Amino acid sequence: MNKKIVIIPIIAVIGIFLIGITIDADRIPVGFVDIEKPSIVFHVTLADPSLYSNGVYTDTFTINKGEYTFRFVPNGSSPEILSISLEGINFDFSEEFQLIGTPHQTGISEYFTWEYDGQKTIMISERQEVSIIINPNGNVMGSVSVDILEN
Repeated sequence: MNKKIVIIPIIAVIGIFLIGITIDADRIPVGFVDIEKPSIVFHVTLADPSLYSNGVYTDTFTINKGEYTFRFVPNGSSPEILSISLEGINFDFSEEFQLIGTPHQTGISEYFTWEYDGQKTIMISERQEVSIIINPNGNVMGSVSVDILEN
């Protein structure tokens, strides 16, 4: 009887371990439902003034036809207004994202969560090379990460 008590948990742990190894790396298990990780087509973390030239960050990348979403990782020192432009052969997008702080009370303290407000979804009509221009409007010391995710 004591052998069953020891062996059953060991078999269960080994089974869970083997299942974990076989899970597709592009999927995130959530309970009994798998959710695909979003595909990142562009990423930059702007945390160093040397990344900017004349106060703006520029880069180019290739993007496929489809729907995309901006994702930001801001904090309290991030630029208050983050102007982003995307320009391609058959695409032109420009938005001024406004940093919004939301206060939260815990009973003994207050903290803020930060997010950028603005049009975060874009549609690309065909595969093309796109130039991105990110203007922190003078705040090159505030850090922020910018991603463009394929929906």
